Amino acid sequence: MRNLPAVWSLDGVWTLLPVDTFRQGFYPADDDTWLTQEIPAHWQQHPLLERYTGCMVYRRRFTLPEAMADASDQSLPIRYFLRFNGVFYWAQPYFNGVDLGRHEGYFEPYEREVTAWIAPENEILVEVECPDEANKSGKRLITGVFSHWDCMDPLANPGGIWLPVELAATGPVRLREVFLHTEAAGESLAELRFRTVVDSDAARDVTLRWTFAPVNFAGAVQTIEQRRALAAGAHEIAGVLLVNDPHLWWPHDMGSPDLYAVTLEVVCDGVVSDARTVRFGIRTFELHDWIPYLNGTRFFVKGNNYPPTDVRIATTTRERCIEDLRLARECHMNMLRVHGHVGHPALYDAADEMGVLLWQDFPLHWLYRREVLPEARRQARAMVRLLGNHPSVALWCMHNEPVYVVDTRDERVTTRMRTYASMFVFSWNRDVIDSELKRVVEREDGRRPVVRSSNEFPIPGIRAGTSTHFYYGWYKIYGRLEEWEPLIRRFPQLVRFVTEFGAQSFPNVESCVRFMDADIGRIDWQRLIERHQFQADIMAHWYDWRAAHSLEELVQMSQEYQVKVNRHYIDRLRLRKYRPTGGIMPFMFHDANPSVSWSIIDYWRVPKRSYAAMRLAFSPQYVFTVLEKEAIALNEALDLPVYVVNDAHRDLAVTAIARLFGPDAAVLASVERSFTLPADCMAMEVERLRLIPSEPGTYRLELTLEGDLAETIVNVYAVHALTG
Repeated sequence: MRNLPAVWSLDGVWTLLPVDTFRQGFYPADDDTWLTQEIPAHWQQHPLLERYTGCMVYRRRFTLPEAMADASDQSLPIRYFLRFNGVFYWAQPYFNGVDLGRHEGYFEPYEREVTAWIAPENEILVEVECPDEANKSGKRLITGVFSHWDCMDPLANPGGIWLPVELAATGPVRLREVFLHTEAAGESLAELRFRTVVDSDAARDVTLRWTFAPVNFAGAVQTIEQRRALAAGAHEIAGVLLVNDPHLWWPHDMGSPDLYAVTLEVVCDGVVSDARTVRFGIRTFELHDWIPYLNGTRFFVKGNNYPPTDVRIATTTRERCIEDLRLARECHMNMLRVHGHVGHPALYDAADEMGVLLWQDFPLHWLYRREVLPEARRQARAMVRLLGNHPSVALWCMHNEPVYVVDTRDERVTTRMRTYASMFVFSWNRDVIDSELKRVVEREDGRRPVVRSSNEFPIPGIRAGTSTHFYYGWYKIYGRLEEWEPLIRRFPQLVRFVTEFGAQSFPNVESCVRFMDADIGRIDWQRLIERHQFQADIMAHWYDWRAAHSLEELVQMSQEYQVKVNRHYIDRLRLRKYRPTGGIMPFMFHDANPSVSWSIIDYWRVPKRSYAAMRLAFSPQYVFTVLEKEAIALNEALDLPVYVVNDAHRDLAVTAIARLFGPDAAVLASVERSFTLPADCMAMEVERLRLIPSEPGTYRLELTLEGDLAETIVNVYAVHALTG
């Protein structure tokens, strides 16, 4: 074998056998009773297994390719490694009858050496288990939203070999992992720290050869060599690398996401024994009192919550991720929160390339039993090693909402009390497991911010708090939408970084009819509630959706309310930019399955009206008002302040225009101001009008911002004047 290393894909047709109990690798040798499936996949993608959960046996027989067989002219010994890149959830592989050891965790690659058992003809057998979680308030599987969530089909089970399986051939030294991070970066020099794990068959002198090659910009290729003496076995090597004339990685709205292809080769006796290539961006990210800084430059986060690309995450493609990120960029988003899961590898590669930052959740969602902690420690370290090279990954969060939640539709008083107690008094998940995981990840990474858990409200003298979630205007446990602003006026630290708010809506009609009847009188509402996440009674609390006479009317009604809720939050948070708000991340971006949900883009990636409304509200230069009331009495005075804000990092010459129209469309007032909008400024009040209605009806405030902008911004608000 002249070229090392070599990797051979073992994807393709595997045989499957559902079983009640595992038999330690002993199963019928013939294939007559087995099913077949193309791998990677989830077993529920098989037409005969659409609702199957439990235990599954996978088998693949293969002939060792000649290119991977040992050759007489090879000067160094060859080692073989079997690698599973992702299996939901427990996996027990056997190679030619040899037990390779049980593995837990769906996102962590699992690799074992099989050199001693490799043969011309080989058999891989894997026992895979992915049970449903019966105890929703004491879960055991570290699968996040895949096991318990109100935005995913509860009958969907992710079990299966969902990422590629590979056989690798190397020389005597195997590179197990490569981890880089930016220590410091200037115009002429960047200092990087590295860690790599090497596995040597014997004591050897080796050369580590690093190559930094530009991926998406013009620049010189740089090579660094380091000599090391290795003992037999696995060892971690750490050190410093210096890169000349570094190109920095920036999010799309601040610059260019410049990437390097970093290759590490381990050379033995002049021959490459093994090599790893990772894409890496030189950048720093920091949070100072929840204000983000990228490469030392302050910026404002606008983003959204990103669920699994698909409920069948194995079906994720690079093209689909690129399209999702294109939609996010066009909506002026610079960060997505990978909500409650570790995503498909294609997502992280696409985010690196397209300059979209990621808030990365560890897959803990709501409550878990105490014995999960040791395994959670191990998997938290694995998450950092797996994703740490991606410049798009800006920070880690160890748990989403570690509070008592079984069913978000349950708003009984007793349920509310249990939720309040776990939120404001004590939660073993938050106060013990999440605190420990935060320490583990801070030691493992060392550079990125680590958030203990999301939705931690600050309590003076007890805890500083983290990001917050608000569902005023949706869950009755919170209250009316109008009750939110008085709260944050009194406690502004509650909105330092907001990572959830929103309301459900129906998708557009053309998408609705793909999973419900077009005739509103024939829609199976119970199925929508049970399988498609519709919170019918909660929606009815805010408006009478059951009064809709057609599906079209229902869609319009629900989407208008969703637009109203999202704009209410976004306008008030943009008003508080840096005072103290550092970021806005509504819930949520898209649907992982056909759904009536909080998304602004449906499962088929058709934008709802709320997508266009959020695009306007997230405009880099924005003109808006904050209405104290939306309905007033005749002759009651209402101030109409006009605010502008600029998120771009350059001064802009602009003109702001405000026009007030009466119920008969007559212009009641008009004002125009031209000025320079400072770079990355906080919201500024540039004008103030006053409305004193003399007749009933709807008054409109039309705000326009034009000038040195990519597009003119027009924002319209309505005030209703009521009699009596």
